[in-house]
Amino acid sequence: MTIFFAPLRLPPRSTEKQESIVRLLLDLTPLQWAFFFVGWLAWTCDAIDFFSVSLSVPALSKQFERDTTHITQAITLTLLFRSVGAVLFGVFSDRFGRKWPLVFNLMLVAVLELGAGFVNTFREFLALRSLFGIGMGGIWGLAASTALENLPVGLRGIASGFLQQGYAVGYLLAAVISLELVPEVRPGWRALFWTGAGISAFGALLRAVLPESAAFEKARNAAEAHGFVSEKEKTRIFLHETKEMLKKHWLLCIYSVLLMTGFNFLSHGSQDLYPTYLQKTKGFSAHSATIATIIGNCGAVSGGVVAGFFSQYLGRRITIVACVLLTAVFIPLWIIPNDFHGLAAGAFCVQFGVQGAWGVIPIHLTEMAPPAFRATFPGVAYQLGNMVSSASAQIEATGGAHLKTTHDGKEVPDYAKVQGIFIGVIAAFVIFITVIGPENHSSSFELHKAAFDAGGGSDEAYIDDAVPARHADLEASDNEKATEERLSTDNEKEAQQ
Repeated sequence: MTIFFAPLRLPPRSTEKQESIVRLLLDLTPLQWAFFFVGWLAWTCDAIDFFSVSLSVPALSKQFERDTTHITQAITLTLLFRSVGAVLFGVFSDRFGRKWPLVFNLMLVAVLELGAGFVNTFREFLALRSLFGIGMGGIWGLAASTALENLPVGLRGIASGFLQQGYAVGYLLAAVISLELVPEVRPGWRALFWTGAGISAFGALLRAVLPESAAFEKARNAAEAHGFVSEKEKTRIFLHETKEMLKKHWLLCIYSVLLMTGFNFLSHGSQDLYPTYLQKTKGFSAHSATIATIIGNCGAVSGGVVAGFFSQYLGRRITIVACVLLTAVFIPLWIIPNDFHGLAAGAFCVQFGVQGAWGVIPIHLTEMAPPAFRATFPGVAYQLGNMVSSASAQIEATGGAHLKTTHDGKEVPDYAKVQGIFIGVIAAFVIFITVIGPENHSSSFELHKAAFDAGGGSDEAYIDDAVPARHADLEASDNEKATEERLSTDNEKEAQQ
């Protein structure tokens, strides 16, 4: 049952002996490692492809003879259409499996990214990036379910941090490609898009050679054992269970979108125009801006992994709040210095906090989600939040057009002040929405029925009546308490007699 306004507290301690993370890692099978890696790689591909535009804004402005505000329309359109992809590919994944929807998704992304490198007009570029948003929208939910559902519960916190920082690694790789390859080849910015397409195609090939997710296969076999073999019948049940889930969890749906809106504003507000901010407001060269971006993403990777690890012990919400507070503390270091070292340090610290909070999101959102819809629900919530926050770059670009400062005697957009205000306001919102929300730490969603199994939409519908250990502990505790109360009552009756 979803409980809002729950107090922040440490997660309940398990009554069973907990193995160390090192032992759990050593016990993983090669297939479990492969599932996690391919999910991580898919999310890394998504980031490379998305940030190809952010890192190419000056070159695209020159290519298409448009200002920064117009170029950021491509970012906005991509984010707007990602929710469409999240719904389509999420439904396909929860209905038909994790494997082929992700393969098709990555190939679609590769083809559209390749095409973006051949366009000659701004209109063509906007059209391709809009379609590209549909492809990108499906990846996160599919990547998270593929990577996390086959891992032991005790590893999911740190695995969540590693998984989410595939996004930062993708940004890092895109920045390195932009720094080292793009200036050296004749196609220029187009080479970044083509390289991203190749990496996405490789991810699709790798997923194609792996089998179906073991957790999904187990749920599908359980459903078919109940006699629901017809694909038509499975689809009918899936639609029915989806309807029941939405009726029961409509408030959780709204909350999750609000949560992801705040997180996406925080992420895009601190990343999308960062290279442009350094070049136009601080006067850095494209090379120095890219180096600072790389340093910031090193902070992001570190923050995501550290926060994911500690969320297993501190709880998901406490870890998120701590990371966002850290982000707010370092906003002055993000905007006040004018030298490279100060701003690079600010980028590292702010991205450590921002992406530290983000590192908890894959597992936090998956644990909150109705278990049978753990590809659709998190992915759609994530991308609807992306859609609401899609104008982040344009908001900052417009703010910079109205707030001016001077650099070397020239009037330039004051992106420092704009981003400082923007990040501060969003940080306050994220803390508030996190504190009032629910948490379902260590949910055993891998034991749940599939959405196309009768009753699978219920939160307590486990495969073959399997009961997670923590539920069994609670039931045992309740039974023990009831026995004690009954004995106490019996003793009182005997004393009265």
